[in-house]
Amino acid sequence: MGNLLYIVAVVLVILWAIGFVGYSMGGIVHILLVIALISVILRIIQGRRPL
Repeated sequence: MGNLLYIVAVVLVILWAIGFVGYSMGGIVHILLVIALISVILRIIQGRRPL
């Protein structure tokens, strides 16, 4: 279950890159990217091992 968070984060980063280049998904992808980064940071702060 822990790896699922990182898979989602990677997918969101890829979608953000596509949206940044194409401007087709713009704001929604940026919001999802911020949510993914916050969840990864919280996981690191809680002391769980990344990947």
